[in-house]
Amino acid sequence: MSLAAILHLVLHIVVPLLLALMVDRKRWWRLWLVMMLTMAVDLDHLLAVPLYDPDRCSIVAHPLHRWFVWPLYGLLALLPPTRWWGVGLLIHMALDASDCVRQQGYLPL
Repeated sequence: MSLAAILHLVLHIVVPLLLALMVDRKRWWRLWLVMMLTMAVDLDHLLAVPLYDPDRCSIVAHPLHRWFVWPLYGLLALLPPTRWWGVGLLIHMALDASDCVRQQGYLPL
């Protein structure tokens, strides 16, 4: 696994952690836990062959990562009861989109 792939995976943990710590020092772990649970969006990788490919652009290869689902994640982020679910999903999509740009030099939508 390349250093870039490892960094990408680490950022999926660290970015939500830093945001949770900045927003609420007392309940940071709850916010972080919710955002970590949004990693379940990666279950759509089970539909891909091979299951994991560090050189594959997730936002074109996996149904729950496609650009047309992002507004739903944005809506979740706007509603107080689901805010942190939506924020976690949007962070996930942003990190995956940035990985596509790193790999291909552009964002394939």
